Amino acid sequence: MLLAIDSGNTNIVFAVYDGDQLRGEWRASTDAERTADELGVWLTQLLAIERLSAKDIDAAIIASVVPAMVFNLKTLCRRYFRCEPLVVGDEGVNLGITVKLDRPEEVGADRLVNAVAAHHCYRGPKIVIDFGTATTFDVVDGDGNYCGGAIAPGINLSLQALHMAAAKLPRVAIGRPKQVIGKATVPAMQAGIFWGYVGLIEGLVRRIEQEFGQPMQVIATGGLAPLFLEATDAIHKLDPDLTLRGLLLIHRRNAGLE
Repeated sequence: MLLAIDSGNTNIVFAVYDGDQLRGEWRASTDAERTADELGVWLTQLLAIERLSAKDIDAAIIASVVPAMVFNLKTLCRRYFRCEPLVVGDEGVNLGITVKLDRPEEVGADRLVNAVAAHHCYRGPKIVIDFGTATTFDVVDGDGNYCGGAIAPGINLSLQALHMAAAKLPRVAIGRPKQVIGKATVPAMQAGIFWGYVGLIEGLVRRIEQEFGQPMQVIATGGLAPLFLEATDAIHKLDPDLTLRGLLLIHRRNAGLE
């Protein structure tokens, strides 16, 4: 079985695949101070709930946008699962796509993994919107080339900045307000953040398509993607497992299974 690890700025997702079947998926908050042993005890207990054990894992793959986490995640795989993990971005790892950027080494591993999965699962040119700590817009052409994209602050980050920078503005929950014109401070903040974000999505998708020169399929992933799916026609598909599927595909390619 494969242990796939997606280490983001806010959360780490651990998933176990038995072939194509997802046997379990768990999240932990990203904390570079957390040791491999702490993660190992936590993860092996969760595996046991699903009637799995460390002995069932014979391979691992890691994608991380937090460099400080990589060492402990590698140690976790070696110590508790007795396997040498594949790390996306390391020299020699074959993604199966071409990165058409001036400095390909600067691209976040999660963005490349999403591009791999999107090319495999969807035809034609695509925009992948990943709603994470940052909201990323990644462009993949019809041949699977990663062509770049745009990075915007994530909606939670925007809410936090608004609360911290303005003394009289409270911390508010994310939600879809029925009205754009708020009649009090909290509804006004919710409307500005939510509908402002919808405008950001629609505006960037439109400008990317204009620059690219043709219509594109837009795939959304990430924890907050469902919130925006029904609010705009700019998003065509919701694919919550896109990143994990990309990790599975990259492992297979590098293990000679494809």
